[in-house]
Amino acid sequence: MDFRDQADLDPSQVEDRGGSGGGGGFSGFPGGMVVGGGGIVSLIVLVLVFVLNNVGGGEPAQRRPPANLSEQCQTGKDADQSEKCRVVGVVNSIQDYWKQEISEYRLSKTVLYSGRLRTACGSAGSSTGPFYCPADQRVYLDLSFFDQLHSRFGAKGGPFAQAYVIAHEYGHHVQNLLGALDTGSSVPIELQADCYAGVWARNAVDTGFYERPFTPAEISEALDAAAAVGDDRIQQRTTGRIDPESFSHGSSAQRVSAFQRGYEKGAPTDCDLRGLALTRADSARNRNLS
Repeated sequence: MDFRDQADLDPSQVEDRGGSGGGGGFSGFPGGMVVGGGGIVSLIVLVLVFVLNNVGGGEPAQRRPPANLSEQCQTGKDADQSEKCRVVGVVNSIQDYWKQEISEYRLSKTVLYSGRLRTACGSAGSSTGPFYCPADQRVYLDLSFFDQLHSRFGAKGGPFAQAYVIAHEYGHHVQNLLGALDTGSSVPIELQADCYAGVWARNAVDTGFYERPFTPAEISEALDAAAAVGDDRIQQRTTGRIDPESFSHGSSAQRVSAFQRGYEKGAPTDCDLRGLALTRADSARNRNLS
């Protein structure tokens, strides 16, 4: 995943808050990820179901000062040499794509943090995982999550696995702007965000931030990450059993299929919620395909 050396980065789209101290653990998102405000109920959409009831705990975070991204992250060459600058480059590319694609698009800032954090959607900890908060329209990301993705859930990891996760969260921002978060079942919403991530991946080189289209090996990093965070895979690893009726994000097979659909079709209109929604019976049949 090579950035163009001379690509101009916009570090104002990413805020590094450093380490806030305190332990991991999740608290503060009430009502099983649903919050209300102004008569509108918004779904707090997270990458992993284990956020609420499967992981918990976590090691106390080391306090660290925030990085000065405006000085460190100026060009694509910086993005190839620094993880945080790579996040800036990925966020810039994703938002450049969506600005061109939908007239309603408004920029959303990504907040990097470690330890505990208070947001407009409640408190988060180092075990929370990446999430999008509709109330303040921001993406929150603890970079240590990607180590957990590899060590706890068996994903191969890699730079494009990170890009997939970030693109998924920005898919939720697009849904929020289009009024698609208040549509009932969370599974189609999560699959649509995976599909949107695939759409961005197909078109990312056209944003001018990348040297060349993503390689099959890089796309496989995203597919591997999508499979690793399927509800069936997570449930099997954490509880030893699979309960399709409790799925919140979709099975491994569904998540891989949704990303592939977006990547192969290359247009947001191909990520229609109805087209992505599989029945409970389909979900049960797919659980052994991961």
